[in-house]
Amino acid sequence: MRGNSGTLLSRHENIEVTERDLNDISSYDYDIPPHLIAQNPSPRRDGSRLMRLFKSDGATEHRCFSELPDILASGDLLVMNDARVFKARVKGKKIPGGAAAEIFFLSPADGQNEWRALARPGRKLLPGSSVLLGDGTVLKITGRSSDGARTVKCPDSVSPWNIFERFGSIPLPPYIKHTDAPDSRYQTVYSNAEHNRSVAAPTAGLHFTPELLAKLRGRGIETAFLTLDVGIGTFRPVKTADIREHKMHPERCYMDETCASAVNAAKSEGRRTIAVGTTAVRALESFAGSSGMVSAGTRDTDIFIKPGYRFKIPDALITNFHLPKSTLLMLVAAFAGRQNTMRAYAEAVTLRYRFFSFGDAMLIE
Repeated sequence: MRGNSGTLLSRHENIEVTERDLNDISSYDYDIPPHLIAQNPSPRRDGSRLMRLFKSDGATEHRCFSELPDILASGDLLVMNDARVFKARVKGKKIPGGAAAEIFFLSPADGQNEWRALARPGRKLLPGSSVLLGDGTVLKITGRSSDGARTVKCPDSVSPWNIFERFGSIPLPPYIKHTDAPDSRYQTVYSNAEHNRSVAAPTAGLHFTPELLAKLRGRGIETAFLTLDVGIGTFRPVKTADIREHKMHPERCYMDETCASAVNAAKSEGRRTIAVGTTAVRALESFAGSSGMVSAGTRDTDIFIKPGYRFKIPDALITNFHLPKSTLLMLVAAFAGRQNTMRAYAEAVTLRYRFFSFGDAMLIE
């Protein structure tokens, strides 16, 4: 058993979990009581609970996120995704008819002022229809792709970013049905305004405060930043019984020389690299070469990390608790082991941890 005096520990001796086919979607299902789905963040960002999960034996330890500087070691490197969420959800009225309509912008398309987007109500917002905004701006739906996404044309005389700022809202996940949280609580404190391209937050980073980051650095724990523009592909449900048949939608990621040098130095010197969030893991692994080092650059990644994957870069992972049957849960299961992961999730439910974007955190090491 690990941990300081007063912490609650468990090796899950009384929990039986059978290891099933790792490619079977049902292996990543679990029951989550609705009241454990966090509708609001912790009053203090770093006031969330933190479950430590040890990969070697599945043991757990229960702490507070603010204790992270006491848990990590001098020389550890935290790699964080500094993506910022933009106001991607735009509401208006359908033309013709005047019914309520919503465009959820995803990413720029090929044409001038054209974007890939989701539309609601989807059956009525087909190519050829339009959406009227409050100032008279008209958004035209010009195409539909095989995955259901629309191509939306904004007027050439209007910047789409101006439309987002005037008429858009931060796109909270659908399981957050009522919240008092300001938009700032769905952004990390280190989000980069120049990287304002994500439709969802890298939620593992929501627990950090400027003061906590300063304390970590004061303990000799380093930080480095990369960017993965979180797209809808990260959260698309897996609909295939065999998870190997699921295809990830590409997402753009960026790593500069400063981050690459920090990661390579840590690997060369035998220091731990700790990914903050599943998106940071996917970016790190996308930039990793066969030598176990990373190279700076920009690329689209559709990497799908699931059990059986061999990690090249991260030694530890900070992450939230993820939805059943999600690619995010599969990545965690690949990192910690499926049995360890599902046992830890069962324990988190029993101990009333708070789940999903505004919920509590895990440190897997």
